[in-house]
Amino acid sequence: MTEKYEAAKIEKKWQDIWAKNKEFEPKNDYTLTKKYILSMFPYPSGRIHMGHVRNYSISDVIARYYRKQNFNVLHPIGFDSFGMPAENAAIKHKIHPRKWTYENIEYMSKELASLGFSFSKERELATSDPIYTKWEQSFFIKMFEKGLVYRKSAIVNWCEHDQTVLANEQVEDGCCWRCGNEVIQKELPGYYLKITDYADELLKDLKILEGNWPNQVLSMQENWIGKSTGLEFKLFLDDESKKILNNKFDGFEVFTTRPDTIYGVSYAALAPEHAVVRELLNGDTLDENAKAKIKSILNQSPRQRQANEKDGVFLGIHVLHPLTGEKIPIWVANFILADYGSGAIMAVPAHDERDYEFASKFKLPIKVVVKPENGEIPSDKANSEYGISINSPLIDGKKTNEAKEIIIKKFQNENLGKKITNFKIRDWGISRQRYWGAPIPIVHCKKCGVVCEKLENLPVSLPDDVQITGEGNPLDKHPSWKFTKCPKCGGDAVRETDTMDTFFESSWYYARYASDPKTWQDVALDKKSVDYWLNVDQYVGGIEHAILHLLYARFFQKALRDLGYLKDDEPFAKLLTQGMVLKDGKKMSKSKGNTVDPDDIIKRYGADTARLFILFAAPPQKELEWNDSAVEGAFRFLNRLYDRALNVKKCDKIPSIKHENLSKNEKFARLKVYEALKKSKEVFTQTFAFNTLIAACMEALNALNSQDNDDVNAEGFFIILNLLEPIVPHIACELSQELFGRANFGDIKILDEVFQTDSMMLGITINGKRRAEIEVSSQADEAEILSLAKTAVAKWLDGKEIIKEIYVKGKLVNLVIKG
Repeated sequence: MTEKYEAAKIEKKWQDIWAKNKEFEPKNDYTLTKKYILSMFPYPSGRIHMGHVRNYSISDVIARYYRKQNFNVLHPIGFDSFGMPAENAAIKHKIHPRKWTYENIEYMSKELASLGFSFSKERELATSDPIYTKWEQSFFIKMFEKGLVYRKSAIVNWCEHDQTVLANEQVEDGCCWRCGNEVIQKELPGYYLKITDYADELLKDLKILEGNWPNQVLSMQENWIGKSTGLEFKLFLDDESKKILNNKFDGFEVFTTRPDTIYGVSYAALAPEHAVVRELLNGDTLDENAKAKIKSILNQSPRQRQANEKDGVFLGIHVLHPLTGEKIPIWVANFILADYGSGAIMAVPAHDERDYEFASKFKLPIKVVVKPENGEIPSDKANSEYGISINSPLIDGKKTNEAKEIIIKKFQNENLGKKITNFKIRDWGISRQRYWGAPIPIVHCKKCGVVCEKLENLPVSLPDDVQITGEGNPLDKHPSWKFTKCPKCGGDAVRETDTMDTFFESSWYYARYASDPKTWQDVALDKKSVDYWLNVDQYVGGIEHAILHLLYARFFQKALRDLGYLKDDEPFAKLLTQGMVLKDGKKMSKSKGNTVDPDDIIKRYGADTARLFILFAAPPQKELEWNDSAVEGAFRFLNRLYDRALNVKKCDKIPSIKHENLSKNEKFARLKVYEALKKSKEVFTQTFAFNTLIAACMEALNALNSQDNDDVNAEGFFIILNLLEPIVPHIACELSQELFGRANFGDIKILDEVFQTDSMMLGITINGKRRAEIEVSSQADEAEILSLAKTAVAKWLDGKEIIKEIYVKGKLVNLVIKG
């Protein structure tokens, strides 16, 4: 050991040793108890940022801990490498997306290695690798054959800037989640995954995850899936309205979860995409102002419409109330979504807040048909609570649940409607009009129609000779790539030029990691190895992926299970969502100019300092505020640790110590060391509050510094370096090798004897107010303790009468006085 802590030298030494010995490669012995620890893989943007450092530090700490507990650990890394940024870089820097992507992967891989992350190198992958594309395309074909993939034309979210379709989840405040430009609505053909086929199971299986996933994530997914049961029925147009619509429609379907409010319907509302609205837009009954307003709403994304003030247009047509025959006006409204239910509603403004806001704005009737069981009927807002039906001939006086069933029964008996279950979740549109993605393995043949490519012809690879200008789809413009032969008849055909949404790639990567890499060329997923490793024991990533990635991955797990590839119902047993890294109270970003380059921190202080700070500054689930002085503090602690280790006695096993023969300071030092060991068990199995474990190690080191027993010192370092190895692995390995030959890297037993102290500190309070603290023998009885307590606070008792003496064992004495 050198006399001075030299982080760069130590870190390079151990990174070389780990790589040479392949210390982080999982064993192929499937009889061993396994732990699969996974953090969400990065996009290869060029350089890692502090969010990456935090994410991978958390998973690395967990992986290293379980290796020391003799688990067979899989802790892989890869790159989510398809997507628009590579095409943007191609335009900006005149470089091919493939070259840009793989140069970034090479650089970022070195950055990740420089932080000492214990990733499996043999399982590293990029989703743009041709072999990954091959198996992904095979999944698409299998899903297509099973009916889980279909093609349809639909109104989609369109980013004019990126020239691509976006899923609803990818539209944020009316803008593209990637480039930030405004999203418009456009009708296009595309491919969809039938995630709705699994909606019920996706919802039901959230119960499996309770207690192991954050409640917030579970709630977000439950709301997104949005299950509801109610009545579906048809509202029929009156004769005049049928004529206006050229007799192309006789009515439209609506769905309600509150059939008991049927008598309160005062208008019907349609989404602007509804077929009835389109017919009117193509005709001449609506004036130009009405048409302009409808078209304006059409160009807003669903989220933007929901956020805006309620707005709409009366369409000049009516439907008939199914029970009373009353004429009901039909409006187009911005709060009706085309892809939820039928894109049409019966509006009951007295009992639905959105209906109420719309009716209030346009002065439409508000009919109260439910009164509260207790209290008054509100006059200034909708009452959506259950209660007693009023002004409703069939169900007057009935409670809501009974009233609902009566109405449903009437509609079903008279063939007016039926009871159904609806889901808010929509099928997942995966078609993207861009080059840098996995081509959809479909061929369009004039004779055979839509045909899947043959499995033996996969992968359908991207052409390298493309012109990426930012306008349109480069694959569609390529002079030859799309022209091919039909796999079925052999005739001339055209390839599908859309590529897959990148979430398709990230929905199954966790399973690919689990597959033995020796089989990667031959099969998508090796059954023996994936059955052993899956599901993921601990998943780590940002809560911003609560709906998008996590929901899609759960769907893929179930779909691949049903296709015979996987066996588990859920992909991730436990989920930890880490908070963002902030600086000056804001999320770090280049645009705000508040980033901190991990490379600079490593160069100045070393990787262990970066890891120590990032894990000590806040619990993983909380936001972390960058603090330069705290980074300096972490560096100083590692220097103290190293300096103190220079005087530690070397040994090849933990020293045997007779606790009863030790001094007070020596016993206290052991207590602090074993408190830290005890804390580690709690941290790694329950809380992941690594900051509390680091604090416990710091306290233990301070206690060791207050005594000079060589055996106590050696035992303390034997344990502390074990606890710190997952957090600061380079310095911990260096010191552990020098002092103990790394014999301390295993499971260490907690000794009960160190918690049996000779004395204890007790607080003394008078009438609940703390007045003093005393140290008493652990063997002292209550009478002795009370006597010592009264002596310690005698000046506050002078001339007072003690009316009650309370001893809380091991904690405090409270004296109640008067006078």
